[in-house]
Amino acid sequence: MTAGEENPAAAVSAIGQAAGRGLRWSLFGTVAIKIASFGMGLVLARLLSPADFGIYAIALSATQFVMHINDVGLIAAAVQWRGRFESMAPTATTMAIGFSLVVYGVFWALAPSFAALAGGREATGIVRLLTFTIVIDGLTAVRSASLMRHFQQDRLMMATGSGFVANFVIAISVAASGGGAHAFVYGQLAGSAVTGALIVVLARVPIRLGLDRAIAGKLLRFGIPLAASLGVEALLMNADYVIVGKLFGVASLGYYLLAFNTSSWAVSVMGTAIRYVSIPAFARLSDRETESLSQGVQRSVTMLITVVTPVVVLMSSLAPELIEILYGAVWAPAAPVLRLLMIFTAVRLLTSLSLDVLTGVGATRSILWVNLVWATVLVPALYCGTRLLGIRGTALAHVLVGLLVAVPLAARALHRQGVRLAPVPRMLVRPLLGGLFCLGLVLATAAAAEAAGCPTVLTLGIAGGLGLVCYVGAAVPGDQMRSLILRWRSRCSR
Repeated sequence: MTAGEENPAAAVSAIGQAAGRGLRWSLFGTVAIKIASFGMGLVLARLLSPADFGIYAIALSATQFVMHINDVGLIAAAVQWRGRFESMAPTATTMAIGFSLVVYGVFWALAPSFAALAGGREATGIVRLLTFTIVIDGLTAVRSASLMRHFQQDRLMMATGSGFVANFVIAISVAASGGGAHAFVYGQLAGSAVTGALIVVLARVPIRLGLDRAIAGKLLRFGIPLAASLGVEALLMNADYVIVGKLFGVASLGYYLLAFNTSSWAVSVMGTAIRYVSIPAFARLSDRETESLSQGVQRSVTMLITVVTPVVVLMSSLAPELIEILYGAVWAPAAPVLRLLMIFTAVRLLTSLSLDVLTGVGATRSILWVNLVWATVLVPALYCGTRLLGIRGTALAHVLVGLLVAVPLAARALHRQGVRLAPVPRMLVRPLLGGLFCLGLVLATAAAAEAAGCPTVLTLGIAGGLGLVCYVGAAVPGDQMRSLILRWRSRCSR
C-alpha cells in the first residue's frame, strides 16, 4: 500500500468518528423529542376521539406526500454537493422556495378532492392548514442541509426541540378547549414556525437568492429522481390511510393511525437519527474504495438489526397490554394491528437505510425503481387486505409486501452499486436467535401472569424485563458485554 493510499478500515473509522458525533447528538435529541411526543400522544388520546385521529390522519397523509416532493430533492442534493456550498446555496434557496409555493398552491386546490377520496370531506380545511408546513420547509431547506452536511446535529436538534415545545403547548391547549383535530394542526404549524426560524439563525448561511443555470441543472439531475422516489415512498406510507378511510371511515382510521404511530417509535427514533448522518457519511465513503462502503453498510445493518430486534419482539408480543396501559381500553382494536406493524417496522428501517446508502452514492434512479415496484405491488395488496380483513389486513399487506418485495429489491440495488452483503447473514445470527429466545420467554411469562391474575401493568413489566435480559444475554457476545460494563464503570468512577 502506497503512502497516498488509505486503508479501507481506516477510512471507515475516520468518517465514522465524524458521523458518530453527529449521530450521538441526533440520537439524543431524537430520543428526547420522541419521549416527549409519546407523552403528548398519551394526553391527546385521552382528550380526543378516534374520529379526531382519523381526520388528522387524512391531513397527515397529504402533508407527508407533499413534504417529500416539495423541494425536488434539494436537501439531499445540497448535502452531497461536491463543490463549494456557498456558491450553490443561492440557487438552491431560490428553487426550494419556488417549488414549495407552487406545490402548496396546487394542493390547496386539490384538498377537497383528496379529502373526499379518503372518506372524510370534513378534513378539507385541516388538510389546507397542515400542508402549509411545506412552505416553511422550503424556506429552511438549504439551511437544514448545511447543518446535516457539516454534522452539526446539535444545532439541528436544538431547533427541533424548541419547535416541539411550541407544538406541545399549542396542541394540548387546543385539545383541552375542545378544538378536536385542529389541535394537531395548530400545534404542528407553531412547531414548524419555531423550528424554521431557529434553523435559519443557527445555520449561519446568509439567505441569498440567485439562479445559476449550471448549478440548477446539477441539482435537478440529482434531485428530481430522488424527489420522485420519495414521492412514491410517501405513497407507500400513506396509501393505507386513504384506503382505510375510504372503506371503513374515520373511526377505524383513527385506530389504525394510533397503532401505526405506536409501531413507528423505533422508526422515528433510530431511523430519523441515522438518516441525519447516514447520507453525508455514505456520500464520503463512496468517494473511496468500494470496500470502505461495503464495510460501512455491513456494520450499519448489523447494528440496526441488533438494536431493533428486541423492540420489535417486545412491543409485538405485549401489544394488548401496551395499548391498554398507554391509551385505555377504548383503543383496544389497535392492538392486533400493532402486532403486525411491529414486523413492518424492521422492514422500514432496513429499506430506509438501504435507500440512504443509494442516496449517498448518488444512485437516485435506483431508489426510484425500488419504490416504484414496491408501490405497484403494495397498493392493490393494501386494498385487498383491508377489504378482506379490515385494518388487520392493511397491516398484513404491509408486512408481506415488505418482506417479499421491498427488502430483496433494496438488496439487489445495493449489490449493483458494488456493496457486498454476503457477510451480513452470518453477522445477524446472534441477534436473530436472541430475538427468538426473547419471544418465547415473553409469551410464556405473559400467559403465566395472566393465568395468575396479575395486573396488566405488572404483566407488562415482568414479561418485558425478563425478555430484554434474555435477549441481551443471547445476542451480545461475552467479550463485548464485558467491554461495555468496564466502560460504564470507568465513566461512573470519574
